[in-house]
Amino acid sequence: MKVTREQWLMVLALVLVATICTVLLGMVDEVTQGPITQAEQDTLYAALVEVLPPHQNDPIHDVLHISDADSGPVTLYLARDGQGKVNGAAFEVVAPDGYSGNIFILLGVDRDGQVHAIRVTNHHETPGLGDGIVKNHRWVDSFAGRGLVGTRWAVKKDGGDFDQFTGATISPRAVVNAVRRGLEFYQRHQDQVAAADRVAAAPGGV
Repeated sequence: MKVTREQWLMVLALVLVATICTVLLGMVDEVTQGPITQAEQDTLYAALVEVLPPHQNDPIHDVLHISDADSGPVTLYLARDGQGKVNGAAFEVVAPDGYSGNIFILLGVDRDGQVHAIRVTNHHETPGLGDGIVKNHRWVDSFAGRGLVGTRWAVKKDGGDFDQFTGATISPRAVVNAVRRGLEFYQRHQDQVAAADRVAAAPGGV
């Protein structure tokens, strides 16, 4: 089959358009990747400030990686005092049993393994019901100061210490169980966290 000049020109034009589009997409990606990464870092830092104990370091760049048989690889963001001593950590725990899928929680603990604060960072729970895990501040703050000992880690409907929401028990139950599992993880690796103390403190902090 003979290819005409017009057909060759059409193929050449398509190749040229595809090449230009590829180059433009690459340029756009290169330009936007920096701001996107910075925005993600800013969001993470703001969340860490909310859940970590007072610190004098930059927790985003002061991390400890731990691999756990039950939890898999976990990144801990460390909080240090002015002498470089670790006085707490924050890490992500996931509740796989939310009403509408996974619930992602940033858990901040002090050096002794007590909850300093929690923040739900991503979820798909029902607005007006399950989203109380974010919007019900009194409930969210009720985790502060709790540890594995002395706390019944269940919602009150199941004989525990934590409230459930009217018409929505699954979401708070999932968060409570996930935070408990997070504290158990921290307890298993508390010695590793303590061993991360160092003499000099990093610059910056809160």
